[in-house]
Amino acid sequence: MSPWANLSLGFTYLSPVVGVYTLFAYALATGGPPMIWSFLIVGIGQFMVALVFSEVVAQFPVAGGVYPWARRLWGRRYAWMTGWVYMVALLVTIASVVYGAGPYIAATFGFTATVNTTIVCALVLLGLATAINFMGTKVLAMAALIGFTAEILGALAVGGWLLIAHREHDLGVLFDTFGTGGGGSYLPAFAAAALIGVFQYYGFEACGDVAEEVADPGRLIPKAMRRTIYIGGAAATFVCLALVLSVTDIAAVVSGEAADPVSTVLDQAFGDVGAKIVLLVVLLSFLSCAMSLQAAASRLAYSYGRDGMILGSSLLKKFSQARHVPPYALVVAALVPAAIVLGSKFSTDAITKIISFASLGIYIGFQMVVLAALRARLKGWVPSGKYTLGRWGLPVNIAALVYGVIAIVNMAWPRTPDSPWYDNWIVALSGLVVIGTGLVYMAAHPLHGRSTAPYDDAIPKDPVKS
Repeated sequence: MSPWANLSLGFTYLSPVVGVYTLFAYALATGGPPMIWSFLIVGIGQFMVALVFSEVVAQFPVAGGVYPWARRLWGRRYAWMTGWVYMVALLVTIASVVYGAGPYIAATFGFTATVNTTIVCALVLLGLATAINFMGTKVLAMAALIGFTAEILGALAVGGWLLIAHREHDLGVLFDTFGTGGGGSYLPAFAAAALIGVFQYYGFEACGDVAEEVADPGRLIPKAMRRTIYIGGAAATFVCLALVLSVTDIAAVVSGEAADPVSTVLDQAFGDVGAKIVLLVVLLSFLSCAMSLQAAASRLAYSYGRDGMILGSSLLKKFSQARHVPPYALVVAALVPAAIVLGSKFSTDAITKIISFASLGIYIGFQMVVLAALRARLKGWVPSGKYTLGRWGLPVNIAALVYGVIAIVNMAWPRTPDSPWYDNWIVALSGLVVIGTGLVYMAAHPLHGRSTAPYDDAIPKDPVKS
């Protein structure tokens, strides 16, 4: 992969269009226009996480991302759990992305979005993403570049036109809560609405998931990670700003009378034909996002298999030298999301519950690496790759951990007191179920203890005394 292709992989995984278009209505209704400031706050927090990751990947440019990083920083068991949580979250996120594209596909091609049509559309999109990945790293790189270019140009064109020709408010509206605080403190409403920012800023780690497919990864991947935050964050904020300023009746969105402000704005600003063109760009963004997620998940599964850490390692570790892809790991990254999508046929509520874990799991995986890096520093680890933070390493690491814990608490916080307790606590419960399942698996199949691949070698060891 070229440096730009590596950046494009992280960007299309982060996908400003997918993140903003999916959660804009919820965030605006929950916190009003000031929810846009969450992009700045979360962007700073995740940038610190990216800086920690940059130091780690510069020293250990190994395929698989958070799993091998945690392995080298801490040890085999800790790494197994880190990768397990992140793997489940990735596979569920793939399902949520392709499933979420269903209504946009229906709107683009003019049919009704039912459960059945949404499932079919999701499976077709998943199949297309899988086919692109199976074509090899070069094709994946080209597809990521195309997706990156289309999404950037689309975001600029759509946002620019909305601000020029369809702006309904001035910038002062960004400080108007429209009563979403309920007469009391605005903080709870903002914290809930800030999930749009929390859900937006991950994907940069995908640049490191394919570390062994990039020339000079210790130097180039840290740059790609940081650029993903810069460019992706700026694009997401710009798209959100344009939408906020273009919503004619924000009060109606807050009250629930206008449930789909994005489609309304696009129809008003571009007309039927123009709106369909915009939707085609949106669909390309969904495809690129699913494709990049699959690439990240397959490299993680391959990394597990290569280290002999999980059942089925003999297949997962296989690697096609012709196409530079792990074929069986890609099959896993297709079949599991497909099964989750099909499960929505039997219970749409069930898939909602499963997907509720996705972002929480990714943040937990992130913070397990950040914690491992902090522990390693305190035990004497001095980053020695081509990118280091120097004396800023420790304070940035601590700040990244504090931010991550706050974000995890915010995601897991119960916000539906009128619902049954298990629905109110569904995000936290889903996280506990995944972690508990991982612990049971580790106890039943302790393959991690037999792995001979390098581990716990970041921390300097005392010389053996004769």
